[in-house]
Amino acid sequence: MTFSQLVDSVNSKGPFQFLMVVLLGLPILGMANHNLLQIFTAATPAHHCRPPPNASVGLWTLPTGLNGKPESCLRFVYAPNTSLPNDTQGATEPCLDGWVYNISTRDSIVTEWDLVCNSNKLKEMAQSVFMAGILVGGIVLGGLSDRFGRKPILSCSYLLLAASGSGAAFSPTFPVYMVLRFMCGFSMAGVTLSTVILNVEWMSTRLRAIMTVGLGYFYTVGQFILPGLAYIIPQWRWLQFTVSVPFFAFFLLSWWIPESIRWMVLSGKSLKALKILQWVAAFNGKKEEGEKLSLEELKLNLQTEISLAKAKYSVADLFRTPILRRVTFCLSLAWFATGFGYYSLAMGVEEFGVNLYLLQIIFGGVDIPAKFITILSMSYLGRHTTEVTTLLLAGGSILALIFVPSDLQILRTVLAVFGKGCLSSSFSCLFLYTSELYPTVIRQTGMGVTNLLTRMGSMTAPLVKITGELHPFIPNLIFGTITLLGGGASLFLPETLNQPLPETIEDVEKWSPQAKEPKQEPEAEKDSQRIPLQTCGLDLGPS
Repeated sequence: MTFSQLVDSVNSKGPFQFLMVVLLGLPILGMANHNLLQIFTAATPAHHCRPPPNASVGLWTLPTGLNGKPESCLRFVYAPNTSLPNDTQGATEPCLDGWVYNISTRDSIVTEWDLVCNSNKLKEMAQSVFMAGILVGGIVLGGLSDRFGRKPILSCSYLLLAASGSGAAFSPTFPVYMVLRFMCGFSMAGVTLSTVILNVEWMSTRLRAIMTVGLGYFYTVGQFILPGLAYIIPQWRWLQFTVSVPFFAFFLLSWWIPESIRWMVLSGKSLKALKILQWVAAFNGKKEEGEKLSLEELKLNLQTEISLAKAKYSVADLFRTPILRRVTFCLSLAWFATGFGYYSLAMGVEEFGVNLYLLQIIFGGVDIPAKFITILSMSYLGRHTTEVTTLLLAGGSILALIFVPSDLQILRTVLAVFGKGCLSSSFSCLFLYTSELYPTVIRQTGMGVTNLLTRMGSMTAPLVKITGELHPFIPNLIFGTITLLGGGASLFLPETLNQPLPETIEDVEKWSPQAKEPKQEPEAEKDSQRIPLQTCGLDLGPS
């Protein structure tokens, strides 16, 4: 009996499965709120220069731009008087006395700290700082999770997210706000990492794929909750506080989540692991099966894991052979392009001129059919075809936005929603595809490196938007081109549909055309080695 079968014997299709999904899934609803929160808390309303104190009341006019609309960042040097026609273009100057905002619908950090005109880059910088927190958190908390356990990191991440998120709602200055948002991102990485690992290590083998899909849909539902909250709560500070406070409750509930059995045995806590397994068995109505378990059986069934843990592999092994170098390079570009393109669309909702709340619901809703179609495509067309197609279609839709006039709002919205759906599908495919391409001995290392690339892409995306000041088409040109390059790189990846999982680096070398032999593999062996379909972890990255 393998260790997975041992766990399944006491935790298969019982109430404990439901309890774990609820306890791990409820916080994921709030994860979507934090990931996309700045769509609403950093919305930029219509604005214009505040008149100077000595301006004549009723006679103040604004200079107009080339589009015939009043300038948002300039005013006339001298207040116009009755002898100066309204259409006269006199000398202009920046908004020296601040701005007047149309905050009839909602306020934001933009209106709070005047993040417009020359300071508008700071708005994008705030989102990049948040993404940088996720990047750093993934690196730091991954090692801490292996050392101290999954549950302590998960609980501490809930508490840190609750504290930093609530603190951001009371930020006195913009720098303090950015520091606290960085901590929000940092803690979200810990939540994501620990949730994925606990889900994989506790769920029954047969239900693992279904439970993973279910947790992914918690994030999708969270995307529907955010616009509703934003509509009800137009004040950005109260909205920030509202989406953060529930994590104090999640912190308390996390004490009901048991630690990973595999981690406890490998860490020398076998007796405690045995007691938890027996408690789970009793909870699922399998008390007799639990009482039959012994410490010797636990340790015996973990001998394989212990042997693999003793083997030393590093990031350098991802580049040891030509095929691994090609796989690593192509996957890295595909992951970067997916995160890069996804957040360019997900965080650019207000650019499409449609109702902000309605569009966010549509953007979230497209993930539902996208994930379903992706599962069908990966099952019948293959991972390679699915990944290449989704990235090429996404890149094409982003580039198409360059040629669609801004007044055709519906067409621009359709292209953006279609592109976002394709990139969501790419995320779903990449998690499974990457786990199948890397051999067991370096699979976790490969997943870690490629996920690092997608975080870098999501962190870079807001900064690229700043290039729009040079010309409006430049950001979409960069986003679309990089996404197409990611699709092009995926063309050079091998297909893994119906292929056995590689265990060693030598197994990967057999994918080389020179090494392939026309050998028919028994169907039963294929089924036993095939990895179950999963969507993109918890689909946070669309963290």
